[in-house]
Amino acid sequence: MSLPDLGPFSPDTLCHGDALDLLPRLPSQSIDLLVTDPPFAIDFQAQRLNYHRTGSNVLEGYREIPAGDYADFTTRWIEEAFRVLSPAGSLYVFSGWNRLKEVLCSLDDSGFTTINHLIWKYQFGVFTRKKYVTSHYHILFAVKDPRHYTFNKVDHYPEDVWVINREYWKGRKKTPTKLPYQLVERILSFSSNQGDMVLDPFLGSGTVAMVSRDMGRHFLGFEVVDEYYSFALERLQKGMRNPQHGKGTPSGEKKHAEGEN
Repeated sequence: MSLPDLGPFSPDTLCHGDALDLLPRLPSQSIDLLVTDPPFAIDFQAQRLNYHRTGSNVLEGYREIPAGDYADFTTRWIEEAFRVLSPAGSLYVFSGWNRLKEVLCSLDDSGFTTINHLIWKYQFGVFTRKKYVTSHYHILFAVKDPRHYTFNKVDHYPEDVWVINREYWKGRKKTPTKLPYQLVERILSFSSNQGDMVLDPFLGSGTVAMVSRDMGRHFLGFEVVDEYYSFALERLQKGMRNPQHGKGTPSGEKKHAEGEN
């Protein structure tokens, strides 16, 4: 299978820069699958002791989007996502509940058809006193053409609620928000094939690139934060699925710690 023309970018690389600047430089219809966890426009403190983490182990530099700018920000990158995806391309975008409406509206306005609204249920959330603890994220699965897109039915009865634990990177450097390897692996299993081109324009810790490489997909990643870009690049070069366990543990391995630091 020949690789698509990525314009100024090379396949299987990470690029340091703002997605809103880099996405317009990608040729149209050059990406098969886009999987990303963009900023949520919440009052997120990267060094806060969330989930019993030691603040000094959490990388600084988290780049948030002001709430007033979030609708425009979301529309801009999702419009570009629609343009760069192949005719049979798909998108998975993570969202918190507080800005979900902006993501849903942008998907509709940009021409996407939303196929599923998935829920990722994880094992713990941030402690609260006067409201329910949030212990899930939304994952929107959308396509350019609802009559023609990749869906490998790897489960006989694939449900839309996924219970997948967060990973513990105890005592190691980490980004404040990171996707579990098993979660991304599941997405790629359903919605991509060997040799496909996978893009993550908000790369973070680099899990999408890592899983893509391990599963025989090509990848391209954008990351604006210096510390995160360096972290993802080092992780990819060393093959670290989970820094605590070197090259990682099998998908689905149970972890019994109460928290991470």
